[in-house]
Amino acid sequence: MDRPDVPSGSTAPQGSRDHPTFQEVYPGFPEPQFEPLTFTRRSPDETLARARAFYEEMQTRRTTRHFSRDAVPREVIEWAVLSAGTAPSGAHRQPWRFVAVQDPDLKARIREAVEAEEYRTYTARMTDEWRSALAALGTDYVKEHLTDAPWVVVVFREKYGLRNDGTTYKNYYTVESVSMAVGLFLAAIHHAGLTTLTHTPNPMGYLSELLGRPRNEEPLIVMPVGYPAPDAHVPKLSRKPLAEIFQVDLGPSGQ
Repeated sequence: MDRPDVPSGSTAPQGSRDHPTFQEVYPGFPEPQFEPLTFTRRSPDETLARARAFYEEMQTRRTTRHFSRDAVPREVIEWAVLSAGTAPSGAHRQPWRFVAVQDPDLKARIREAVEAEEYRTYTARMTDEWRSALAALGTDYVKEHLTDAPWVVVVFREKYGLRNDGTTYKNYYTVESVSMAVGLFLAAIHHAGLTTLTHTPNPMGYLSELLGRPRNEEPLIVMPVGYPAPDAHVPKLSRKPLAEIFQVDLGPSGQ
C-alpha cells in the first residue's frame, strides 16, 4: 500500500513515519548543509562545578536605577550584543536589532519621550493592583538613568523581513526569540562587570521614529548600561527558591 503522504508512482526515496526523508518533508527544496558540532564534553563533576559557578555569578546580578556616568568602551557593548546573537531563534531568522545610543542629546530626547508616557501611566493608567505590585520597588516616572548611564540600548524585534524590492517575508516566534537574546545580553553585561535595567515603557512606538528604524521593526525593551553609581542601592528582595520554580517528573496532580 502506498504511504498517504507519498504520491503513487513516486520514485523518491521513502523513509518511515518516524524517520521521513528530507524530500518527503520539504519536496523540491535543496538539501541543507551541515557541519560537525564543536562541543567539549566535560566530566560530571566539572559540569556540576561550572553550573554552580555560573549560578553564583548570576545570583549577584541586580537591577539598579542608579548609574555612574563613567564611560564604557563601545567594544564591551559589541561583545555583549554578539553574545546575545548566539540565542536560538525561530527558523534562525535572528529577528533582533540592538540599537546602542551614547549621544547625550539623543539620550535626553529618549528620556523626555519615555517620561511623558510614564507620567501618564503612573497618574492615569495604572490600576490599583499594578500600583500595589510596584510599591515594593519604589519606582516612579522619573527616569534619570536614561541620561546618567553612558549607554542606552534599545532592542527591536523584526516583526517581518523586508527584501530589497520592498516585498516582505514572515518571521517566526519573534517575541520568544528576541526575549532569549535579551536574557543572554543581561548575562553578558553582568559577566562583563556592568549593570543594566530592563525597561518596557508602553506605548513606545516613538522610539522607532527617534532612532530611525524601519516599519518592520518594533521596540521591545530599553536598557541603560553602565557601572553602578557609588551610592547605588536596590530594593531588599528575595528570589524564589528552587522548590517554587522547578519540578521533576510530576504529573498534573503533582503526585
